[in-house]
Amino acid sequence: MSSEIDPKTDALVPAWLYLPDISERWGVQVTEIRNMVKANTLLAVRRGPNKSLQVPAAFIEDDGPVKHLIGLLTVLRDSGFSDEEILVWMFTEDPSLPGSPIQALQENRATEVKRRAQAMAL
Repeated sequence: MSSEIDPKTDALVPAWLYLPDISERWGVQVTEIRNMVKANTLLAVRRGPNKSLQVPAAFIEDDGPVKHLIGLLTVLRDSGFSDEEILVWMFTEDPSLPGSPIQALQENRATEVKRRAQAMAL
């Protein structure tokens, strides 16, 4: 949880949000967002000059995390993926999807993404 990431991984993620920005968007206390990070239901990493916790903007919708994200994070973490490995996998283009796994989640194509994540766990 909340590790600093490699610049190459950082470059894969097009936009980031600070925890207070997410709490404001969702209308909840920032402690609730921090608790989600601690409980591994939301992935945040330390980045930027202040090494502040930030979440990929693509993981966040107006009313909560992208649908199926929490379950997918659980599958990947249970498979031994680090936060950085999860980010690389989620944001790397896969021509067979098509697009990246996070794009597929955002477009309600979660079944294939979850199937791939479960297959990696075997």
